[in-house]
Amino acid sequence: MREAMLYERLEGNAVKCNLCGRRCMIKDGESGFCLVRKNLGGVLYSLVYAKAVSACVDPIEKKPLFHFHPGALVMSIATVGCNFRCQFCDNWMISQEKEISGKDFPPEDVVRAANDNGCQGITYTYTEPTIFFEYAYETAKLAHKVGFFNTFVTNGYMTPEAVRAIAPYLDAATVDFKGGADESFYRTYSKVPAVEPIFECLKELKRNNVHIEITNLVIPKIGDSIEKIRELAEWICESLGADTPFHLLRFHPDYKLTTIPSTPIDTLEKAYAAAKSAGLHFVYIGNVPGHPAENTYCPNCNELLIKRYGFAITRWNLTKNMQCPVCGSNIPIKGQLHPGGSGYPYALF
Repeated sequence: MREAMLYERLEGNAVKCNLCGRRCMIKDGESGFCLVRKNLGGVLYSLVYAKAVSACVDPIEKKPLFHFHPGALVMSIATVGCNFRCQFCDNWMISQEKEISGKDFPPEDVVRAANDNGCQGITYTYTEPTIFFEYAYETAKLAHKVGFFNTFVTNGYMTPEAVRAIAPYLDAATVDFKGGADESFYRTYSKVPAVEPIFECLKELKRNNVHIEITNLVIPKIGDSIEKIRELAEWICESLGADTPFHLLRFHPDYKLTTIPSTPIDTLEKAYAAAKSAGLHFVYIGNVPGHPAENTYCPNCNELLIKRYGFAITRWNLTKNMQCPVCGSNIPIKGQLHPGGSGYPYALF
């Protein structure tokens, strides 16, 4: 247990948590919506500090991060808990767990494990890293000292204050949208009252020079509006830049939405076309291994630059300066290629 960051003390031993967009008001003896931050006598505590429920070595492409240290391996860690209640969560066994559990895995052990397993960075993922912020913060700070990069895979519900706190140690973030950022979808299927905090988080990440990639889960029947996807792509293009990678992810039935089928490929391809027409240069289709839209193409001459299959890079066709070899266009990829790093994940626990 560790005293929380980013909270205010109120009258009557109540507190206000300023970590995520919910900004929970928490009475003495109660927990926030995430269930892992508890008010004890007017002091807010993280109940999951250094209690990892999962630790795996992953290719960075799994996050997905396609334009950040391609081919790198990352130590991925998570605790129980989440500030969303997504009915389609594929990690619901840990994100929706109501009991505090996990293995003691302090920051120095995480960094040591990353080094021992040939990783180049650490990713805070699987559940929502915002809710284990103190753990991620201390680990990220230590990781930077020894030369590792840090990335978040997040639903984007961090407050601007939280972004500013972690930004000196956070190098990249994958921000996961669902259903084209439709607010009614979020309220119905994730118990999220508003989507505006996600957009505010993204703008703050941009202001703090964190590399950003966006995903959007396309769920048939309830979250596959092409118009909403186009609107989201237009916002990304205008607010974050046309070079921001945008990943359209195929839905697979899980948790409480097992009766909804996987996303048809033609729906994903229509969404892809809409996002490209909105002006984005790098749009990808995810969870469809072997699809041509897994690859990176030059936005100027359409040369195939990076060929992928699932999490693996199978062909690299960029100059040392990250330029297209045909037309010389600069391709916005941060960090170097890590040959031999791409592949399949494996779990430590």
